[in-house]
Amino acid sequence: MTDRFLVQNLFGIEGLNIAWYGAIIAFGIILGVWLASREAERQGLKGDMIFDFLIIVLPLAIIGARAYYVIFEWANYADDPMRIFAIREGGLAIYGGVIGGFIGALIFAKRNGFPLFRLIDMVVPSLILGQAIGRWGNFMNQEAFGNLVTNPNLQFFPYAVLIDRLGEWHQATFFYESMWNLAVFAVLIYFRKRTKFTGQLLATYFIGYGLGRFWIEGLRTDSLYLIPGLRVSQALSLILITVGILMFVFRKRLFKEHLDYEGKYLMDSNG
Repeated sequence: MTDRFLVQNLFGIEGLNIAWYGAIIAFGIILGVWLASREAERQGLKGDMIFDFLIIVLPLAIIGARAYYVIFEWANYADDPMRIFAIREGGLAIYGGVIGGFIGALIFAKRNGFPLFRLIDMVVPSLILGQAIGRWGNFMNQEAFGNLVTNPNLQFFPYAVLIDRLGEWHQATFFYESMWNLAVFAVLIYFRKRTKFTGQLLATYFIGYGLGRFWIEGLRTDSLYLIPGLRVSQALSLILITVGILMFVFRKRLFKEHLDYEGKYLMDSNG
């Protein structure tokens, strides 16, 4: 049976545990910050910019992820609203985190006079990489799995995963999404130095992640339905795909922002 905790009773304190999920998410954040810092330096910017960006984005991403989850699971919190703050019990939704992160990017760009889409293109490969890594937290928690697998010939990982509490094999949809996200990450890295317009990496992320999430969400058993046959996350995926396509089609009209930056994060700046 998979142990949810990497460390239990830290420093001998009963109940002070470090969950695998949290450790995996933290590793994804660290790797993403390193990657984005390297890209910032390649563009002649100080790597510290990414740390300052993270200070704004991370809290908003957590708030967004929690708010999204609570909104669509409100029946579980209506009788005891204080449980909304019990994040240790679980309940963070990636789409809410992405929305919170984009709000943070908008605030950071506005506050520092930095071109918004240049900033987002700089960090979006880190985002999808973090999503790929974070899905392994679902494996440790034995959650976000797919349909029941009854054929013994298909009861093997990575096609399926044994859910201990159910004693059943289910499709390993967390693994599918992790691998899909790694493929999208590779595409973004390939095009990072070959973009035709600022915002291209964001548009590619919208299309790539949206397509994968739409497909994989249809295999999961824990999804919320917007209408019969269409899940909430699938609807959001369709919106991402549509927006990404429109960004490519109307790129000459949409992306005319001034991309130069003369602020404190320049390598030769004394700020």
